[in-house]
Amino acid sequence: MIAQLDENERAAALDALGEWDYDEARDALTRSFVFADFAEAFGFMTRVALLAEKADHHPEWSNVWNRVDIALTTHDAGGLSARDVALAKAIDSVVD
Repeated sequence: MIAQLDENERAAALDALGEWDYDEARDALTRSFVFADFAEAFGFMTRVALLAEKADHHPEWSNVWNRVDIALTTHDAGGLSARDVALAKAIDSVVD
C-alpha cells in the first residue's frame, strides 16, 4: 500500500514545490498553468501524460483553451503521497 504523507512530510513537500498550492479539503497538490493558446496547452498536457503514464500515476486535470488545472492526490493512500510530489516535480521540469 502507498503511504500518505504525514504532516511534516507534507510541509516539506510544499516548501520544495513553491508554485504548487495545497487543497486541504482534498489533501491534494494543485496548480494552474496558462499558455499562449490551446495548442501550447495541449502540447503540455501530452508531455505530462507521457510522464504520468511512465510513473503509473495520473493527475486529475482539466483544460479550457489555454489553461490547464492539475490536482495531484493518491486515492490508494487516501491523500497526498510521495508519488504526487514526484509527479509535481516532473511536471515542473516540463515547464521550467
